[in-house]
Amino acid sequence: MFYYLFTYLDNAFDLPGAGVFQYISFRAAAAVITSLIISLLFGKRLINMLVKKQVGETIRDLGLEGQSEKKGTPTMGGLIILGAILVPTLFFAKLDNIYILLMIFTTVWLGLIGFIDDYIKVFKKNKKGLAGKFKIYGQITLGLVVGLTMYFNESIVIREKISPEKLIQTNENGEIVRITDPTMKFSKVTIKSTKTTIPFFKNNEADYSRLLAFLGEGYKKWAFLIFIPIVILIITGVSNGANLTDGIDGLATGVSAIIGATLGILAWVSGNIVFADYLNIMYLPDTGELTIFVSAFVGACIGFLWYNSYPAQVFMGDTGSLAIGGIIAVFAILIRKEFLIPILCGIFVVESLSVVLQVSYFKYTKRKYGAGRRIFKMSPLHHHFQVMGYPEPKIVQRFLIVGIMLAVFTIITLKLR
Repeated sequence: MFYYLFTYLDNAFDLPGAGVFQYISFRAAAAVITSLIISLLFGKRLINMLVKKQVGETIRDLGLEGQSEKKGTPTMGGLIILGAILVPTLFFAKLDNIYILLMIFTTVWLGLIGFIDDYIKVFKKNKKGLAGKFKIYGQITLGLVVGLTMYFNESIVIREKISPEKLIQTNENGEIVRITDPTMKFSKVTIKSTKTTIPFFKNNEADYSRLLAFLGEGYKKWAFLIFIPIVILIITGVSNGANLTDGIDGLATGVSAIIGATLGILAWVSGNIVFADYLNIMYLPDTGELTIFVSAFVGACIGFLWYNSYPAQVFMGDTGSLAIGGIIAVFAILIRKEFLIPILCGIFVVESLSVVLQVSYFKYTKRKYGAGRRIFKMSPLHHHFQVMGYPEPKIVQRFLIVGIMLAVFTIITLKLR
């Protein structure tokens, strides 16, 4: 909203300083600061309100050290994160930008699903919360909205270099012609595409539609049959991965802040034609605006960490964990960097895999030997280290160090091919 207000004041009255709102860098910085202020000032008030409402966490006894002390700690603190993301975004981002609209929808939609889950657990005294199938339905719905919008919305395009012999234009009679001027080396054109970025390869763009090339001519019109299921799979996987990681104080929040900062850098360079050309990466018009959103996201995570670090004064609950996982997934998809998720979100991936491996191996050995065996002392992985005797702060700090290393490696992939 401030963008439109100050742009109007600048154009109509030449108000000194109003033109600074034209710069993404300024609005991103303003979003971070605003997000931190909201988290820190209003976070404490929300925590006090949750305490008065007796919105306390019900702890499942896992036999872990210090676990009983967490009983009664306020949950649903993800509301702090959601508010600290949405308010700065509404203030400083361009609200007619399709990418921003998709991120706002993602935040509200998954935040609402997580809130319903927490509400059932806390106020209905049902430890199971919202049935898992409804969470999956919600994630699939989000995947459909994001996938269909990206596929059919004319505002979501890429700009790429095309050789003259492949460049198709329309002449004054409406006839399709090809440019064959031998003096032209290439031209930059804006097109609809299901292309994405493949790390570590020099010509690192791949098109999902190529998977349907066996259908013959016209196969590209069926690309959504491949693209949309992949979008759904990524959103579901990352969202649940973040949910599993949210098991000890400050872990999910800290890891998410690191991931968000990295995604912000990737969005910045992908949405800037100069940087994109220099780095020889896919230029995505209008994605630079996502920098404002992700700046608010990072600020919200860091601000929440003030109260969520050990010993936690509040837990985010599913209200926060489902939302931040979905935000990360959708953001990566929008900037065509979803194949970097296994690297950047390595903590989420390992935590999820530890659960899958533990459950699968236990069932296999129980079926084969009559008694289930375990790979880890407990899953997700952070509980394994707790059982081994590591204190929570040390586990979190070491996971964050690994997260920073993965983030740096992710950025290096821009040049490492």
